[in-house]
Amino acid sequence: MNESLIVGWREWVVLPELGIQHIKAKVDTGARTSSLHAFDVQPFEDNGIQRVQFRLQPHQRDPITEIICTAPVSDQRRVTNSGGQSEDRWVISTLLIIGGKSWPIEMTLTSREDMRFRMLLGRTALRGHALVNSSASYLVGKKPPKKSRL
Repeated sequence: MNESLIVGWREWVVLPELGIQHIKAKVDTGARTSSLHAFDVQPFEDNGIQRVQFRLQPHQRDPITEIICTAPVSDQRRVTNSGGQSEDRWVISTLLIIGGKSWPIEMTLTSREDMRFRMLLGRTALRGHALVNSSASYLVGKKPPKKSRL
């Protein structure tokens, strides 16, 4: 393993392939899979490739800022959330940038409307790349200025 990045329990991350320049993620080693807030998820096929288009409001308490994202589908899985509820979710693979480092991660799409964080960064995405300091926040990135938060 290369030198691991040390991250806090919450961090600002970038998902460039989805057009997301800044989104606050809760780093959760108790969650196996990462998840991203998505609604109006529409699957479609493009030249034989299964894809999904979805809407995302990347910032909590900001119902106006909205991004439309499109991504190839990696899988569709039954996922059990922390409340014990199971649901079928679309799974995508996308590039994560955090603390100046980048690597591809897999994430599920689900409504996180009632959650404090629009993104959950699970342990599978961190494995081999980052260690978590659970007593700290924002170790590798500061909150971006309001006008550059997309």
